[in-house]
Order: sequence, then structure tokens, then C-alpha cells
Amino acid sequence: MPDKKTASYVQSICMGEIEEEIIVPFPEMAEGEKETLGQVLASVRQLLGGREKEFREWDTKAEMPGAFIEELRQFGLFGLVIPEAHGGIGFGSTAYSRVLQEIAKFDGSVALTVGAHSSIGMRGLLLFGTDAQKARWMPKLTTGELIAAFCLTEPGAGSDAAAVRTTARRDGNDWILNGEKIWITNGGMADFFTVFAKTPDVQTGGKAALTAFVVTRDMPGVSTGPHEDKMGIRASSTTTVRMDEVRVPGDHVLGGVGQGFKAAMKILNSGRTGLGGGAVGGMKRLISLSAKQAVERQQFGRPISEFGMIKEKVGVMVVDAYASESVVSMVAGLIDQGYEDYAVEAAISKVFATEALWRTSDEALQIAGGNGYMREFPYEKAMRDSRINRIFEGTNEILRLFIALSAMNDVGQQLKELASVVKSGVADPIKGFGVLSGYARKRASLATGLVGERRSFTLLVPEVKKAATVVEEGTRDVALAADRILRKHGGKVVGKQFATHRLADILIDLFVLSTVLSRVNSAVENKGAEGAAQELAILEIFAGRARRRMRSNLNRIDDNDDELVKLVADHAFEKEGYSWDTI
Repeated sequence: MPDKKTASYVQSICMGEIEEEIIVPFPEMAEGEKETLGQVLASVRQLLGGREKEFREWDTKAEMPGAFIEELRQFGLFGLVIPEAHGGIGFGSTAYSRVLQEIAKFDGSVALTVGAHSSIGMRGLLLFGTDAQKARWMPKLTTGELIAAFCLTEPGAGSDAAAVRTTARRDGNDWILNGEKIWITNGGMADFFTVFAKTPDVQTGGKAALTAFVVTRDMPGVSTGPHEDKMGIRASSTTTVRMDEVRVPGDHVLGGVGQGFKAAMKILNSGRTGLGGGAVGGMKRLISLSAKQAVERQQFGRPISEFGMIKEKVGVMVVDAYASESVVSMVAGLIDQGYEDYAVEAAISKVFATEALWRTSDEALQIAGGNGYMREFPYEKAMRDSRINRIFEGTNEILRLFIALSAMNDVGQQLKELASVVKSGVADPIKGFGVLSGYARKRASLATGLVGERRSFTLLVPEVKKAATVVEEGTRDVALAADRILRKHGGKVVGKQFATHRLADILIDLFVLSTVLSRVNSAVENKGAEGAAQELAILEIFAGRARRRMRSNLNRIDDNDDELVKLVADHAFEKEGYSWDTI
């Protein structure tokens, strides 16, 4: 069985190995939690159903009424992940993600308000808080008396968390914080802030280390700016948060002094299933709207649902939603099962689900035609609301870089070991021969496509064999590609973003396909091939399209126009614009 402390399905793929026990069978929620979840979902529907007109009004006014926030409190939606010992519901990642999915079916701003509180705002306290800290703040966070916000982003520090300029200097047992955070969700209504600041007297690699602090609104020097006028999710609160000589007691440090960067990454990784769940909920709603529109809308004497191009749009929307739901549920299941190294998988779920939602919102608006562009219909708001998901909680560009570099880490370590063995082989020829011959055998096995240990699936039903073969072949190909990229670029690979982007996209397709494969396999086991016919069709569609995308990306690792694209871009940067005209 895999070691839950170190096992990573995607990193294993990059090494040419399929650790199927990690993903098969598809994760199932415990019956007791499922029953509680059903009750919470019913409450969500009761609270949010029939309020579309209000949601549209709040979007126009760019505000969420205080009376509605009080309703969220009364329905217990701020205590979803807080342990029962502190008054919360104590949901795991799977159940929590499913609740955010349900909320997002009704309104993105409401989903974001609840999600920012639990996914990231108070997540640091949940993950790193001491017993005393949890006892002090969690009961009020559960009831919503305290609403939480996550304060990392600054004017010069978006994706580059190391560029944070907010500082914390020691003053006896206290810390004095100074700085400003921007684009803070829940900023205008929060009373509990998880703030990241540089602590100059604690160094990491010669630089001031980040530390996470709990800051509360009642501390002198804490202030928030006006509500930001946003493109989408307009009713959610987004403000600046400023700290001027804010005195923070020493017992407000979360996770240890100097451990803030690790804490921030762990919080974001842990909370990504909430964002993914919201994306899935948005897709399900848009599919329902599109299907109804296509059946009811008549053109040329028949419903537009009968036209091939409309069928293609809706069919692909369904496949995207099923795949997104599969990967988000798989990552949540891994977390609930106690796996600790899921950062790459969580990043993949965020990238795939948010981009699938964007495609779905675009196609849903297109199916609605002119009505889709009108504000009285829900499509344009759904599109505006969905656009932010590819930006916040890690831009998809940065996450692609993270996916590729993290997944290649073990390959790099193996090549480093190989290099050191070559250098020391004369001194220790027996050890050197062992490492070299082992690596040579692995390379030969991958290159020839021979089936070896952990090169193929053994736990799947025959009905999914064709899709399983796509994963097996893709695993072999991506391992060889990762090896080739690292050999070619070595330590400079961080700057080779065209190559890492392609590798990341291959890994995204492989992992998402693996989760769909596992889910459909379980469906066939539970319902039989006939009962799972639609899901088998979805699997075949996704596998075929993923295979073509992977093949294209693999081919372009060596045969591409990257240097020409960079040349054209540099010309635009130099001229600060487009240089040509037809007159």
C-alpha cells in the first residue's frame, strides 16, 4: 500500500509508475457524513432557492445585505469545517466541497463569501492552531460572529508570495505589524484576519521569513478600504486591509515564527477543493439552463437541441463537468483518507475545473444567443462571476509551473544521483554499477513500452481497458518527456516555461483522465456496464480527446515555434504595442 505521508499519484506518473492503489477504488463518503450532508444541502436549497432576483439586484448594487449575512449565520454555513468540539459540523473535504457546489448553483458571490471564510480565511487556525488558539476563536468563527479573511496579496506580491512587504517586528513578547493587503475577500465584513508578514529577525536563505498571524479588527491600527468595484462576484466583499503599527500578541502566531510561506501554501492547497466544488456547481447550473434553452428554443421549425453543433456544445459541457467533478472529488477523497502530499493533484483540480467552468459559461451564453448577452438573463452574470477563478488562489499560469516542476522533482533527484554516481563510480564501482544499471533498465522499459512493475493497471474492470491503455501509454511518454526536458535544460528548466507548460498540460490530462477512469470503473462495478452506459461514453470521449491533446503537447516539446513567438512578443514589448497597419 502507498505511504500516505509521501505518496503522490502525479509525481509517480512523472517517474513512469502508476500507483493505482491511490485512486482505485474511487473515494466514497462515509454513510454518517452523507446523511448529515443531505440535511445541509436541503437547508442550502431552502435558504437560496427562489432568490435569483435578489442575487441580481445585489450584483447590480455590488453589496450583500447584512440581513442576508445573518441568514447565513443562522443556517450554520460558517461552521462547515470546524470540528464538532467547537460547535461546528466538522465536515471533511468531500462534504465541504459538495456544499460549496450546491451554493454555487445559486450564486457565485454567496459561494465565495462562505468559501473564503472556511477554505482559506480560518483554515490556518484549523491546520496550525494550538488547542488554546482553537478554543479561543473557533466557537465564534463557527457561529459567524467572527467572519474570516485570508490576507496574503499585496500591490507587489500577487503570485510571488516572497515579495510580501508587510513587516512584523518584535517588541518584547508582541509583534508590531505594518503594511497593506489588497483584494481581500470578506475584507469589509471580517473580524478575523490571517495575515502574512515578513519577520526580519527570522531569516530563511538570507532573507526575512514569512510568519502567519491572527489579527482581529478590534486591534488599534487595523482598517479596511472601500468595497472594490469588480467585474464579477460583485456582491461579495473585496477590500484592502491596512495595518499601521498594529500590536499583535505573541500567542497570535500560527504555525511557528518563520513558517508562514509553508503555512500559506498548505492553506491554499487544502482549500482548493472548495473552489473546485464551486466550479462544478456553476457548471451544473449552466448545463441545466442550456439544456432547457435548447429544448424550448425553436429555429427553422424545430428545437435547436436537434442541431449537431448544439449537441456538441452541450455534450462537451457534460463531459467537462463530469471530469471536473471526478478530479475535485478525488482530491477531496485523498485529503479525507489522510494523504499528505496532494499539492500537485490539488493544483490540477483547480486549473482544470476553473478552465472547464469558463468554457462552459462561454458556450452556455452562445447557446442562449442574443438573450445570453442581456442582463435580464443569468448567462452574462455567470460568465463575469466565473472569470476570477482562473486568477485567485494561485493563477493558473503559476500553478502550471508548480505542477510541472513539482512533478519532475523526483526525476531531477534521480538524475542528480546518477550524475554523482558517474563522478564517484571509480571510487565505488559496485554501488555505481547498481544505480546505473537500475536506471538503464528503467529507461529501456519505458522506451520499449514493456509492461513492468507499476506500469499498468490491475484493479480495473475490462469495460474500461481502452481508456486505461491511454493512461498507461501517456505515463510512459510523459516520464520519457520529463527525463528529456531535464537533461536538455538542467537547472535552467524553471525559466523554460513553454516546455513546462506543455508538460503540465500532459500531467493535467493524465490525472483528470485517471480520476474519470476510477469513477467509471466504480460505476460499472456497482451498476453493471448497461447501468453505467452513459458514464462509459463520457470516459471514451474524454480519453480520446485527452490522448489527442497529450500527443500534440508531446510532439511540440522538441518541434515548436517557441523562439519565434518570443521574438514577436519582445518586439511588442519594445514598441509597447502592435506595429502594423493596412494604410
